[in-house]
Amino acid sequence: MPKKMQNRNANIMLVVAAAIAVIGAAAVTATGNSRENASKDSRITQVIKRGDSLNIEIDKIGSEAVFFPIEVDGTSMEVIAVQASDGTIRTAFNTCQSCYTSGAGYYKWNGSELVCQNCGSRFKPEHVEVRSGGCNPWPIFADNKTVAGGVIRISYDFLKESAGIFANWKRG
Repeated sequence: MPKKMQNRNANIMLVVAAAIAVIGAAAVTATGNSRENASKDSRITQVIKRGDSLNIEIDKIGSEAVFFPIEVDGTSMEVIAVQASDGTIRTAFNTCQSCYTSGAGYYKWNGSELVCQNCGSRFKPEHVEVRSGGCNPWPIFADNKTVAGGVIRISYDFLKESAGIFANWKRG
């Protein structure tokens, strides 16, 4: 085969591979109710629409916090899931109940705990989803989610209802 045709075929293969990668990324982003939501390496923001839910596969959650960036009706939000030492999966919004209005009241994982970026409070996985009020990650209690078939589901309605706590999130 002439070299010019080899180069053309190679270029076509690159374009096809790039198109497949873009389509794959779009499919992961648009999963809504699919089970492909939990990935420690994925920081793709999922758009949660009416009728959808954030789905977190329990077997993908370990003792290191996993962050799930989402968007609900134009509001950027984030949910944290982490496994406590007793094996339970704890969930919370990634915002501090006391510092959320500051814009810096969100958490980062540091070693074996969550650290508020505004006040510096630290929380082990065992303390997530335990208390309401004070300087704690904003809990998502059992009555605000369902657990079935190895998946934690947090509904659009509850996420939409909670969007106000993210009004100043990561701003300031």
